Amino acid sequence: MPSPLHADTRAELDRYFQQLTDSLQAEICVALRDLETGREYFFNEKTMLHAASTMKVAVMIEVFRQAESGKFQLSDSLAVRNQFTSIVDGSPYRLDLGEDSDDSLYVALGGKMAIRELVRQMITVSSNLATNLLIELVRADSVMQTLHRLGIHELHVLRGVEDLKAYERGMNNRTNALALMLCLQAIAEGRAASPAGCEAMIAILQEQKFRQNIPAGVPPGFWVANKTGSITAIDHDCAIIGQAQRKPVVLAVLTHKIATHQQAYETIAHVTRHLFETLVLPAVPERLPVH
Repeated sequence: MPSPLHADTRAELDRYFQQLTDSLQAEICVALRDLETGREYFFNEKTMLHAASTMKVAVMIEVFRQAESGKFQLSDSLAVRNQFTSIVDGSPYRLDLGEDSDDSLYVALGGKMAIRELVRQMITVSSNLATNLLIELVRADSVMQTLHRLGIHELHVLRGVEDLKAYERGMNNRTNALALMLCLQAIAEGRAASPAGCEAMIAILQEQKFRQNIPAGVPPGFWVANKTGSITAIDHDCAIIGQAQRKPVVLAVLTHKIATHQQAYETIAHVTRHLFETLVLPAVPERLPVH
């Protein structure tokens, strides 16, 4: 049976997050759902922000779904090239190596790489080049259609990365914490693709190289499958957090205008730790109100 969050606990968490946002003069958005107990907590969960690289989770889902539908196989190869088309006017653009968090794929330009490996590069090292190649393969509108079928309406994947013409016109990939949490919940529950496909996606997310946010705040004994996102003034992380013999926790923490990236990382880790200590780890039921 679900264990609802006690009103006193919810009020304490609301105070904690309000004080934190006031002290940082920043936005913090949280969506947490414990699939084992049914407990959940939300704070500014519907505030829309630039998605940064968190939207790559949705791209991964669509790649797996199309592979399972027979459009291609994950073992098929794509040509690795650095030329893409702006959604504004169809003009070509190239990715700036200096703006990509991973440079290893650029040495493969002119060659080919398996779709499965491109997905791994997109998620584990957040390769923008791999992302754009995969978005061209599956199409952004197909990503959106799949999200809508999953009941996720506020994760907007419009384009690939570094489409500056689109960026200047405000045509950006956007999300809120609730949408990201629902995206990860669909994977955790085996609904985003086939159950085997969802297990494979979790395994890829567990290989994540950027572990300074949510994973840094998760207590020992849990595994973490996460995807970060970071641009100017934006730092996000979203994760499936599991433990043997229990259903996982799904969590998204989005931040905007924290002074430095390092401070944002530390804040997300601290928030994660506090949420786990308050909602997930307590071994006894919350006290009932005295009548």
